Amino acid sequence: MAVKESHHRHYQAKQIPLFPLLSLICFVSIFLALSVFHKTSVIPRPHQTFQFINGVKSGRSTAAGGDSCDYSDGSWFHDPNLRTSRYDHTCKEIFKGWNCFAANKSNALEITNWHWKPTQCDLPHFDPVSFLEKFRNSNIGFVGDSLNRNMFVSLFCSLKSVAGEVKKWRPAGADRGFSFLKYNLTIAYHRTNILARYGWWSANADGGPLESLGYKGGYRVDVDIPESSWMEAPNFHDVLVFNTGHWWWAPSKFDPVKSPMLFFEKSLPVIPPVPPDVGLDMVLKHMISYVEKRMPRNAIKFFRTQSPRHFEGGDWYQGGSCQRQQPLSPQQAEDLFSLTNNRTNVEVRLVNEHLFKALNGTSFHILNITPMSELRADAHPAAAGGKKHDDCMHWCLPGLTDTWNDLFIKHLYNIRR
Repeated sequence: MAVKESHHRHYQAKQIPLFPLLSLICFVSIFLALSVFHKTSVIPRPHQTFQFINGVKSGRSTAAGGDSCDYSDGSWFHDPNLRTSRYDHTCKEIFKGWNCFAANKSNALEITNWHWKPTQCDLPHFDPVSFLEKFRNSNIGFVGDSLNRNMFVSLFCSLKSVAGEVKKWRPAGADRGFSFLKYNLTIAYHRTNILARYGWWSANADGGPLESLGYKGGYRVDVDIPESSWMEAPNFHDVLVFNTGHWWWAPSKFDPVKSPMLFFEKSLPVIPPVPPDVGLDMVLKHMISYVEKRMPRNAIKFFRTQSPRHFEGGDWYQGGSCQRQQPLSPQQAEDLFSLTNNRTNVEVRLVNEHLFKALNGTSFHILNITPMSELRADAHPAAAGGKKHDDCMHWCLPGLTDTWNDLFIKHLYNIRR
């Protein structure tokens, strides 16, 4: 009997109350899960309705290890401890309307806490010192509208933070340019709204083909003549990044009735007159040919895809705004940009359709920034842009265009192995 009692007491001593232990494990698990979710949230890219060209020129490139990677297919990861920029708001080249921190935009710092992660590989933040070393004795040009200036300024500020002595220089008709003297590296921005030469046209009193159709005035666009601001750029630069698009869908500038785009080829008006989308195809055809004939075979040519606007509630002249504090969900982006919905910002995908068609079979590489950018409705200056309306077209600096340059430089490294 004594033996049985001793055995019973020994058994009780080994028992552990299960309820408190299970409660503790559950509490710790929930705490850790919430902590991870708070630190890193994910916004995947929306499904795109436009088609991409296969190979490097579609934004696909060779990643580390020799595998092919589509850098445009990915997600935004949020990390409050991360800063994606290599400079801050004190960089003097930042246009006042894009300096969201100085303008006290509420989420100016939060914008740089988001990191783009391609699905198949990684997109590291480029190292400015390594870039300056690798591209010594090079000339890099950005040709296009103010969105390419947005990208140019981002690159300049990143390099200026480590480069030492910098000299202002505007080569080959550039609007802005800088030389990093220690590395003999020049970067420049050539401003051009539609790539082709254009200017106001008035009807001739003696008549003509357009006059006979009732045209009294409009903008003459010479589809086969580049604008003078970048005409010499292909002969000077080793790397060029082009863009166009925003001005082609700008009724406030090219009003189809009061100030239509009138296209000329070989100095003669195109008869019958064609709409802007057809004119865009003509300009792209001639400008791409112009560049390919003039740049050396070893030069690198990029065409950047369209940067999305994020106006909601109407266009800029209709009181539209962009007040979001976080990136869009995939469904929100699809609703905003779908060609089927045909809303205010639909031109982003319309332009890309024309670009991909024109660039197919050329020696240009496509810098596809559209999918990652469509989600970033939070990254525009909005009311902090200093305009009478929200700026939902340009991007805060530091900000999204820093990631564009990460993508641009990753492609450059993969091309120049």
